[in-house]
Amino acid sequence: MLGARGAAVARGLQVLTHSWRRDSRALALARACGAPRAGHWQPSAGPGPRRSRLSLSAAAVVNSAPRPLQPYLRLMRLDKPIGTWLLYLPCTWSIGLAAEPGCFPDWYMLSLFGTGAVLMRGAGCTINDMWDRDYDKKVIRTVNRPIAAGDISIFRSFIFLGGQLTLALGVLLCLNYYSIALGAASLLLVITYPLMKRITYWPQLALGLSFNWGALLGWSAVKGSCDPSVCLPLYFSGIMWTLIYDTIYAHQDKRDDALIGLKSTALRFRDNTKRWLSGFSVAMLGALSLVGLNSGQTAPYYTALAAVGAHLAHQIYTLDIHRPEDCWDKFTSNRTLGLIVLLGIVLGNLWKEKKTDEAKKSIGSRIEN
Repeated sequence: MLGARGAAVARGLQVLTHSWRRDSRALALARACGAPRAGHWQPSAGPGPRRSRLSLSAAAVVNSAPRPLQPYLRLMRLDKPIGTWLLYLPCTWSIGLAAEPGCFPDWYMLSLFGTGAVLMRGAGCTINDMWDRDYDKKVIRTVNRPIAAGDISIFRSFIFLGGQLTLALGVLLCLNYYSIALGAASLLLVITYPLMKRITYWPQLALGLSFNWGALLGWSAVKGSCDPSVCLPLYFSGIMWTLIYDTIYAHQDKRDDALIGLKSTALRFRDNTKRWLSGFSVAMLGALSLVGLNSGQTAPYYTALAAVGAHLAHQIYTLDIHRPEDCWDKFTSNRTLGLIVLLGIVLGNLWKEKKTDEAKKSIGSRIEN
């Protein structure tokens, strides 16, 4: 009996020893991988489901909106605000150039045009998706757009479009009569742009004519009318800029576009894209330089133009037109480029006051002498 009990105890000790060694090895491995030591407190995830991180990105805001509202917000592309920025920035350039020497741009006008940019970009996307609903179903990147996916009917799209245009009209009516007429004239471009990809390899040019209308409208909203010597080269530079970034954007869909019969500058330029983009960049910088000369801009403005030139050179040199993700990254980087131009305009305008003050002091000292 004692022998049997002794044998059982011995077997038990052997099992415990083997288990202790195995657990020690597991603990050592866990510590090597960064697990906390005993006695080190770690916050518990709790018994419930993990909470997602709070995000303020546009896509997160749209996803957190009430579910029935989400398709309409996506139809406006509120989850992808880069298009709104590219529409808004030429407006800010024009408003900034129209400011009095030594003054910041008119904040009321900036906010008014910002609201208008959100509404008109949303209206433009709604019109585009209504025209392209059958094509969007055949393109991987656009197949989930609300109209193509059946989340919003054509009738409801019309109602939604009418609401956006009504609100945009309310913004336009806050401007002077000259600007109201000028702004209304752009509506034809907004409506017809989506059709251009069916009939020409230059739909990006049509987009540039529409998207940069704010380069004319911003100045007239502040001054009461357009100054052709400033507004026209500014408008031209914006069109060249659009040809750059939207050609890059079009390379994302070039295979699908070729299959379904749509046209774009990406299909027109093909492997010569970088040469064309370089030419557009030179034209853009030349036009912006002319804007600076005609508006009496100062050193900060031209410093910003040098930075814009470097940005464009890097953007084009490193572009891989065969990688859609790289095309998207380069496309979205143009927000930074537009902000650099705006910064140069604002600082250049503030510098004008400094030069004016120095000139006054110089004149005063001469009179005293």
